[in-house]
Amino acid sequence: MNYKYSIVIPVYNGAKTIEELFDRIKKTFELTGNAFEVVFIEDGGMDNSWDVIDVLKKKFPNDIIAIKLARNFGQHNAILCGIHFVSGDFIITIDDDLQIPPEEIPKLIKAQAETGAELVYGVYEAKQHGFMRNLGSRMIQRILKMAFDAKGPITSFRLISSSLYERIKSHKQSFIYIEGLFLWHTQHIARVVVDHKSRRIGESNYTFAKLLQLTINLIFNFTTFPLRIIIFIGLAFSIVSFGLGAFFIFRKIFYEVPLGYTSIIVSIYFSSSVLLLILGVMGEYLSRLYSLQNNRPQFSIKEILK
Repeated sequence: MNYKYSIVIPVYNGAKTIEELFDRIKKTFELTGNAFEVVFIEDGGMDNSWDVIDVLKKKFPNDIIAIKLARNFGQHNAILCGIHFVSGDFIITIDDDLQIPPEEIPKLIKAQAETGAELVYGVYEAKQHGFMRNLGSRMIQRILKMAFDAKGPITSFRLISSSLYERIKSHKQSFIYIEGLFLWHTQHIARVVVDHKSRRIGESNYTFAKLLQLTINLIFNFTTFPLRIIIFIGLAFSIVSFGLGAFFIFRKIFYEVPLGYTSIIVSIYFSSSVLLLILGVMGEYLSRLYSLQNNRPQFSIKEILK
């Protein structure tokens, strides 16, 4: 049975690669015999990616949907934006940098046909990223395992069933981590090994600092881990404080050692630091509740070419 596939591609400074990417996607689907469409989401980059997309759209008007966001909203928000405009039976997401060869797409299609999975990840036998990028990715993988009981690796090269993407379209939170949405809504997941190439053009937009920020956002938006940590910290400090208090009282009663200012100052700094830590974590959660209450949009579209 033939299906239609919607290829969602977030574009950020991808002017040098997206034309080749589209050509290779088109050739791949011509070989499979399946219908396809490509949804480009230009995510507020600083090069002429939109001009390149515009030329491609004029050349292949029936195969491309082009969306230009008003500013940079991030890869995950851009993907969610694209999902609102697809018409295929399945969505395939792929990066714009050609590190994942489009010729690997049939592997995702085959794995879904064999397993019936709602979500299929193309995982890499060996990632061709730098050390810091891989370190950041490992941090995120650990958090996903903790928060969603993720059973295996996740990547940005994935196939999504229509039933799954219809369920996540109703999500309203302004901070989007697309993997969190997928893993929240399904555990019917398959994985297939795909090739991963070294980056030929430019540098990764995911610096270690951005990955660290993404990790922090993921922790605070999808887990209660910080709140649990401060409970244990508060308990530990309470035990230590009680022990210190008992120690000083014991010395005062039995040895008549004056308590002095040192013990008082230590106690004040000790308790103050714990309170500040607790208030900081609670403040972070309150700020996110405030953002959610403000109902900020997940993305803002400047222009659409259908």
